[in-house]
Amino acid sequence: MPTLRQEFAAAQQAPPPPQSIDALYMERDFYIGLALALSSSIFIGSSFIIKKIGLLRLSRVGSVRASAGGFGYLRDWIWWAGLICMGVGEAANFAAYAFAPASLVTPLGALSVIVAAVLASKFLKERLNLLGKLGCFLCIIGSTIIVIHSPKEGEVEDLSLLIDMLQDPAFITYAVLILSLSLFIGCCVGPRYGHKHVAVYILLCSAIGSLTVMSCKALGLALRDTLSGKSNDFGMWLPYFLIAVTVVFVGVQVNYLNKALDIFNTSIVTPIYYVIFTTLVITASAILFKEWRHMRAEDIIGDLCGFFVVIVAVILLNAFREMDISLSDVKGIMRPKRELLSHASHKGAQYEDYLNDSEERGPLKPQYGTHYLHA
Repeated sequence: MPTLRQEFAAAQQAPPPPQSIDALYMERDFYIGLALALSSSIFIGSSFIIKKIGLLRLSRVGSVRASAGGFGYLRDWIWWAGLICMGVGEAANFAAYAFAPASLVTPLGALSVIVAAVLASKFLKERLNLLGKLGCFLCIIGSTIIVIHSPKEGEVEDLSLLIDMLQDPAFITYAVLILSLSLFIGCCVGPRYGHKHVAVYILLCSAIGSLTVMSCKALGLALRDTLSGKSNDFGMWLPYFLIAVTVVFVGVQVNYLNKALDIFNTSIVTPIYYVIFTTLVITASAILFKEWRHMRAEDIIGDLCGFFVVIVAVILLNAFREMDISLSDVKGIMRPKRELLSHASHKGAQYEDYLNDSEERGPLKPQYGTHYLHA
């Protein structure tokens, strides 16, 4: 008769129970969606740089620039390569929603900003300061945390189940609130305050965008099932309704996002848009697909922490891109106090000499600017 120690050793050596077929399919779909989301970020981030290279090449040969109404870029193969690259990226992003949760795919869109920033510093000679490099590093760390803790089980298996989900009172309430808020901003708040506050048009664009992502995810699911032969979802009315909704909502998004970009600086619009848009997409996805209902508390906290890290990374990369901060500035702070005081005293002496020189010269003439100092 085996002893207790022998039974325990045999249990330790026994192979783990096999996973169910459904669990294996869910895990496979998760990694397919993850790969599509990552490739989408690479293609979209690269497309901006490729198109920029094409536009710069046209400006060097004297062609009328696009900002001045020129269309010479339509005859440039580099610009078309960038456009095709963007199309491939958007298609991969659309397909990713059919396999992976929106709470995973949407935050990973920030990686396209990282790809564009790194390639711009390499090929366009645009300087990436220390805060930008820290932002890139933090974005990779935050994205990794999101991938580890994001929900990995399927939310909906077929379109008939999705129709039942769309009739959920919680999602209907969310959709009505979003549409009412968007209509109120577009008709009342936007014309009065849209040119003063950056969040006005961005909030409208992000709110409509959260519904657009839900319709894209449903369309991706219908297309996946139709192509795989699982069902003929396009024999129903819902996919065509979703196509019409997606086209209208995308048009509204593009319109109001262009207004925000035209009025405010891109370095401010980009991080605010990412934060509001991603937050609303995660909220809508949690309400409609119940993605987080089977997640453990530590995974929910980890997913949110990864999202907050990515937010900080996007802000560092965009909001402070014009600041001249390098590693040498950090090394200067780490010098001994005696050297810092000596350096400050030297600067103070220079400033006193400048004031004395100014008194001898008389009052400065504003119209000469700084060149008067060297007269």
